[in-house]
Amino acid sequence: MKKVLVLGANGATGSLLVQQLLQKGMNVIAIVRTPNTLKQLIGAQVNLKEVEADISAISEKDLAQYLDKCDAVLSCLGHNLTLKGVFGHPKFLVTDAVEKVSRVLESINPKRKVKFILMNSTGNSNRDIPEIPPLSQRFVISILRLLLPPHVDNEKAADFLRLNISHKHSCIEWVAVRPDSLTDEGSVTHYDIFTSPTRNAIFDSAPTSRINVANFMTNLVTNEDLWHEWKGKMPVVYNHV
Repeated sequence: MKKVLVLGANGATGSLLVQQLLQKGMNVIAIVRTPNTLKQLIGAQVNLKEVEADISAISEKDLAQYLDKCDAVLSCLGHNLTLKGVFGHPKFLVTDAVEKVSRVLESINPKRKVKFILMNSTGNSNRDIPEIPPLSQRFVISILRLLLPPHVDNEKAADFLRLNISHKHSCIEWVAVRPDSLTDEGSVTHYDIFTSPTRNAIFDSAPTSRINVANFMTNLVTNEDLWHEWKGKMPVVYNHV
């Protein structure tokens, strides 16, 4: 039975992810800021362990205990859309978490490779390819870099995966999942996966339901063919039209 650690587990997407991972029979360790939030959403689950902690404050020693023998780490971390959440501490919540988890995994030195799956955004380009977004999108993104720390955080987190894990962390493999305009749906529907965005992320965005994002992230853990297709890449997820 696979063991996975989920960051941002009690968020809008994270809770759906935890639910689908449990449905696949996995042992899930969910790091949450508020205790029992997941139990209230999805009920008591034998294979679910809620850890009340702030990923930015948890000690690396404690984190190592939760990461021990994990097959995958999945992050749905994001900033709360409040003044404090957008501009307050920690300014680089997602990046700091990615770096901390990677550092601790390296110290554990697991016998097999651990999957790291990060929920990111179509507003962040994959500079490995490279992608060239429309001029209008690039103009707005350049402004967002100056005004909104969460966007820079998304970029820095993905850049850490691209530039560090790919070359320095031999025990980790990664995928950065890029949904477009997130929506709420009651069930998984058909969705499409692309190597790069096919739409202008600012002026012509397309819906991507949170439950579809959770489904794709879950499948990356369970489906080895899918994992090998996308590892080291930044796939884009759109609801099928």
